[in-house]
Amino acid sequence: MTKITVDHLARGAFVYIRQSTADQLLHNQESQRRQYGLADRAKQLGWAKVEVVDDDLGRSGGGITRPGFERLLAAICEGRVGAVFAIEASRLARNGRDWHTLIEFCGLVGTVIVDEDGIYDPRNSNDRLLLGMKGTMSELELSLFRQRSQEALKQKARRGALFLGVAAGYVKTGHDRIEKDPDQRVQDALRIVFAKFAALQSVRQVHVWLREEGIALPTARHCTAEGRGIVWRLPLYNTVHNILTNPVYAGAYAFGRTTSKVSVEEGRKRVRRGVRRPLAEWDVLLKDQHEGYISWAEFERNQRVIANNATGKGSALARGAARHGELLLAGLLRCGHCGRKMYVAYGGKAGRYLCGGALVNHGAQRCISFGGLRADHAVGTEVLRVLKPLGIDAAVKALDAQAGETSGAKRQLELALQRARFEVAHARRQYDAVEPTNRLVASELERRWNERCRSCTGSRTRLPPSRRRSQYRWARLSGSS
Repeated sequence: MTKITVDHLARGAFVYIRQSTADQLLHNQESQRRQYGLADRAKQLGWAKVEVVDDDLGRSGGGITRPGFERLLAAICEGRVGAVFAIEASRLARNGRDWHTLIEFCGLVGTVIVDEDGIYDPRNSNDRLLLGMKGTMSELELSLFRQRSQEALKQKARRGALFLGVAAGYVKTGHDRIEKDPDQRVQDALRIVFAKFAALQSVRQVHVWLREEGIALPTARHCTAEGRGIVWRLPLYNTVHNILTNPVYAGAYAFGRTTSKVSVEEGRKRVRRGVRRPLAEWDVLLKDQHEGYISWAEFERNQRVIANNATGKGSALARGAARHGELLLAGLLRCGHCGRKMYVAYGGKAGRYLCGGALVNHGAQRCISFGGLRADHAVGTEVLRVLKPLGIDAAVKALDAQAGETSGAKRQLELALQRARFEVAHARRQYDAVEPTNRLVASELERRWNERCRSCTGSRTRLPPSRRRSQYRWARLSGSS
């Protein structure tokens, strides 16, 4: 008690409260109550003015920006803080920079630090030594926790038994295995994505085709109350790209495909998560772990095609995806002088091939420029000569592929309609089971039933007219919608 003076009591007492994650906020309620209880202890020690700083609930103390901690430091520098209350040193900081900054400022203005073990005056050499040791132990504790948890995760991943999340198209069986989703609509939708990429050789074109055909893709949704579920949405580009680049669909188990990059910005640590790593740098890759939608060889071919299409990533070796335009060799020709990819320019009667790399990068003259008619004619003639014997087979295969695409898209729409009918029937059974006099429940179930019926009607209108009539006759006979 001798460390608390009248000067300390004349200023305010600041109670700093922090929990590192949202999960701790939800489940570790006792720790939160203990920290808020420090306000009562401050009043018992004689402080009349007590301010609680809880801006950093859900934030880590490992060095990221913390508005509550910065507000506390500002108040200390202004001389408004007589004591800083925290349940332990780790609540105030988990890194040496923040901890020693706090001790230094408290020592300059004469602010004491109070935790559950005692009262410390940073101007006292013994107390300052003890506070320094507490901060060092807190930082070491965090490092050990992180190291142990990461090693445990990696050990389980090396066995192929760690599943932090399950991709759409698979379901978890037991604790350490996954298998294909038994929902045939989910399986067919994913097969369509891989089949269209094999035909179009472009993620963007697959995405455009799916949107034009109105084909929704399954997306895994994780909800605390309901658990894991599947949501059907018209795909975004990232949805298609993630499906085509995820090795799980090739029957492989992978761990460590992404990493975190740490940088220092404005004196603070910034962590950028989800940075993709090359396949050779993945922590774990186990092939043939479960049934895949494609083979591993096809997965590797897909990755090479995607990499070659990424002309905007700065790679001079990327071929580029097939592009629209009159010229045949766009994106395929390279300059014989400098090796750069040749540009295409359209103007007048025909397009031209030109190398503008030297001009753009170094301000030098263009290496070469020539019209595209003769080059395209020469290459086109040679291609036709080679393909002529295969022309009939190629035409038959093209017709079969087109018919397969049409039937695949139609099947997806029919499966979507079947799912909509099931939801209508389910909503109707719920409505029929409720007591008619219970209007509070019946009105809500009636609204859900009507909503499912509208969704079913929308699914039917997306079918081709011939199939729509047959499905409508079936629905009238079955009385489902």
